[in-house]
Amino acid sequence: MEVSLPVTIVGAGNVAWHLAPALENVGYPVKEVYARKTTAASRLVKRLYAADIAEDLDFSQSPSRVFILAVSDSAIESIAQEIVLPDEAILAHTSGSIPMEILSFAATENYGVFYPLQTFTSRRRIEIESVPFCIEASNEGTREALLALAGSVSGKVVEMNSENRKVLHLAAVFANNFTNHMMKISSDIMEAHGFAPDLLYPLLSETINKLMSIGPEEAQTGPARRRDYRTLDKHVELLRENEDLLRIYRTISQHIADTYLDE
Repeated sequence: MEVSLPVTIVGAGNVAWHLAPALENVGYPVKEVYARKTTAASRLVKRLYAADIAEDLDFSQSPSRVFILAVSDSAIESIAQEIVLPDEAILAHTSGSIPMEILSFAATENYGVFYPLQTFTSRRRIEIESVPFCIEASNEGTREALLALAGSVSGKVVEMNSENRKVLHLAAVFANNFTNHMMKISSDIMEAHGFAPDLLYPLLSETINKLMSIGPEEAQTGPARRRDYRTLDKHVELLRENEDLLRIYRTISQHIADTYLDE
């Protein structure tokens, strides 16, 4: 497969916003962008060299050979059923949790997964060359094409079946989404008492750097690990009027204490 295989992007959200220019920068021309909202497709097309806005999912006359579904998980199946592809086209989705076989509904034997393990926001610059890409394919030709595609934009490419990718996605939710939500709770607590949340940022930065350096088990500190029940009780008292946060605090603190029970 040639590096210059033309690409069509279906979707114009956060993943597409970063992925489409990255592919063009390494020699994969993006020919078309389709999105349910034309305004979103138009914004993405302006970031590209010579892409057109596709008006529908009939790509039977498209010059592209790789079609990437960078859409919500809930939209993948319906798009796979509706999309019309040219002969020998490759269809891939970018989801971490959706099985590859959902693309078997499409009229092509060449399908797979092109999953970038990263959190994407359009306003944030991403060093995509450091983003791991997880690849799965329905056949050898598709495998070679997706491996080449991923290897051109990233230095970390792994082959992974749908079951293992689902486990990876679960771990990523804990590492990313739950961590971010904990910081949202922390920020709310700070603001409710008149403190600026950015007071916590140096602590958060050191926490991340430390766990990446020495591992989360060794990096774990705090009252739950050292069984400082006096401090734990004080925190519980502060949360008495918020049953949801109290339940979260107790559950996580108990889990930490149980994890290090033998110390």
